[in-house]
Amino acid sequence: MQTNEMIKSNIEQGLTTLGIEFGSTRIKAVLINTDHEPIAVGAYDWENSLIDGIWTYSEEEIWAGLQGCYKNLVEEVKAKYGVTITKLAGLGFSAMMHGYLAFDEKDTLLVPFRTWRNNITGQASQKLIKLFNYNVPQRFSIAHLYQAILNNEEHVDKIKFFTTLAGFVHWKLSGEKVLGIGDASGMFPIDINTKDYNEKMLADFDAHIADKNYPWSIREILPKVLVAGENAGYLTAEGAKLLDPTGTLQAGTPMCPPEGDAGTGMVATNTVTKRTGNVSAGTSVFAMIVLERDLSKVYEELDMVTTPAGDLVAMAHSNNCTTDLNSWISLFHECLTSFGVKVDANELFSTLYNKALEGDADCGGLLAYCYHSGEHITGFTEGRPLFVRKSDSKFNLANFIRVHLSTALGAMKTGLDILTKEENVTIEQILGHGGLFKTKGVGQTIMANAIGAPVTVMETAGEGGAWGIALLADYMNNKGNLSLDEYLSTKVFKNSVAETIAPTKEGIEGFETFMTRYRNGLAIEQSAIDNLK
Repeated sequence: MQTNEMIKSNIEQGLTTLGIEFGSTRIKAVLINTDHEPIAVGAYDWENSLIDGIWTYSEEEIWAGLQGCYKNLVEEVKAKYGVTITKLAGLGFSAMMHGYLAFDEKDTLLVPFRTWRNNITGQASQKLIKLFNYNVPQRFSIAHLYQAILNNEEHVDKIKFFTTLAGFVHWKLSGEKVLGIGDASGMFPIDINTKDYNEKMLADFDAHIADKNYPWSIREILPKVLVAGENAGYLTAEGAKLLDPTGTLQAGTPMCPPEGDAGTGMVATNTVTKRTGNVSAGTSVFAMIVLERDLSKVYEELDMVTTPAGDLVAMAHSNNCTTDLNSWISLFHECLTSFGVKVDANELFSTLYNKALEGDADCGGLLAYCYHSGEHITGFTEGRPLFVRKSDSKFNLANFIRVHLSTALGAMKTGLDILTKEENVTIEQILGHGGLFKTKGVGQTIMANAIGAPVTVMETAGEGGAWGIALLADYMNNKGNLSLDEYLSTKVFKNSVAETIAPTKEGIEGFETFMTRYRNGLAIEQSAIDNLK
């Protein structure tokens, strides 16, 4: 670990690397030293707005957020080390994947930014799945473009370029219309052999819309695809002023390909190697598994994207995870308060989570659904949180907490079962991060038994995607002959502190018994939706 004097020297010499990620509620900047350690953090809170039925962020909010985040970082560097950032060794941007930002020949935004959160492209998604024989979720940028075509929106024939949020910010700071392959895979399907957009699908799409006579082809308006380690341009003078309006930051910093938050999450958790994956579990939960080969057919339950190096990834994404469990724990807190008992919220969570480990492996016959919202993996457009039991179920506190922890993984497990049971995909290790794993050992144990593979939690996993994109910028400058997974394993995570929990035979069998009950009970969930309007 570097001393403050060493870090100060790194900053003064321009040897530090900066990563900035635009999340859905927070923009975060992480500055790393030459040992890959985060040495300063900046943040800016923001929220999307629902305008005319579209979830969006304005251009003004994007730049205000970027500048506010960077300013906050600069202030922390000044306070901690007594120096000012004037130059950087590398720079990278990451953001929420997918969505739609379309521009005309004058680089004017044609319609407000349509984020991944919008569920307005169902018609386009289904038509593209049939056209490509490939899963195209509603979030994908091509689904947004095609829906605009189906809607006969006036702006479509004026499009000269469209991209993601990360691609937009990178373009404005570097002048380069490029995108990292992981983010690009959420715009349009990728051919993992060529590390570029799928040529046949590009041609199929152009042929499919030929009657519209647009003055562009799909290839012409998509950003160029780059893989991890490639140079994606340099910070221009205009870009430096856009990031740092004070004019202190110098231009010329090399920039890595802009990436999506899924890819930077894989980098930050060292899960870019085949047969590995990561699970992010909090309000929602998703698993990303790096595959060794293409799947045999299309599964709408699984999104196909790539690592920043271009390896194929299957994503099982569930909208619902810990929200309902948090509500139950709040109820317990209210009960205790009613008796005059004061208990720390963190202590209550920890105590109840650990109680779950005393429960039966199959949750004692209890059943719950945490569906606050719809769940596409199991086929629901709406949700109703439910708790159900038979009269002879083992109804006690341990099983009650355990069933709510288990059901938080139920929809995601349904998607992963397609990989492991139908496609015979081998998962050797999962790295977990997010709120579910905050109580040591509990979420890991439930997850390991659900997946049937060891689950590891690292101390650095909490640094997130801003650290991940900073690492990608450093990799660009210092990769040598190393692949991305070799660089991460030997340079970044070699001495990382981690704890791994392996599944048990009893735990796996118990979770499978619970999942049988979960699948059989989906009709109860549907009945609740039908009858509780």
